[in-house]
Amino acid sequence: MIDFLFTIDLNILYFINTNLSNPVFDKFFSMITNVNHWFIAYIILWGILFFKGGKKGKIAAILVLFLVTAADQFGAKLLKELFQRIRPCNVYSDILTPLGCTGSYSFPSNHALNNFAIAMFFYKIYPDYKWVLFISAFLIALSRVYLGLHYPSDILGGVIFGLGFGYLFYLIHREILKKVESKV
Repeated sequence: MIDFLFTIDLNILYFINTNLSNPVFDKFFSMITNVNHWFIAYIILWGILFFKGGKKGKIAAILVLFLVTAADQFGAKLLKELFQRIRPCNVYSDILTPLGCTGSYSFPSNHALNNFAIAMFFYKIYPDYKWVLFISAFLIALSRVYLGLHYPSDILGGVIFGLGFGYLFYLIHREILKKVESKV
């Protein structure tokens, strides 16, 4: 059964990585996967949330910093070290890697984990933004397979853990907000 699931995982990886490969996607996915391209947008959005979002926004702005730290460290320091899955670009010489290949471990995708944690957290607080949140998270997660850096199952693992973290921090947000509002 494990071999069958791995074959599906590998076939999906090759389909996305090689069959969909083209110069436009190379540039698009390389750009959106790089967190450095998003820092200014993140800072502006965080500032708007903190300074213009009222109590709900201030609490969310502070909690999202803890959320990203917790989710990222859980994936990078605990799960990746526990599973030590080698990235596909380090295993298969015919995987296309427009950005090159790193030597770090593959499972789970921290890009998927972090972005789906943020998407779930903010979706529960601001449901009107669900489409932009989840489409953004999906495209960033997909970029990791397209770029040959993760297997689809790495993404799935990241999504599952990310949704869990996002929901947990939403519950924390909800409880803090209740306590803050009950004191007024």
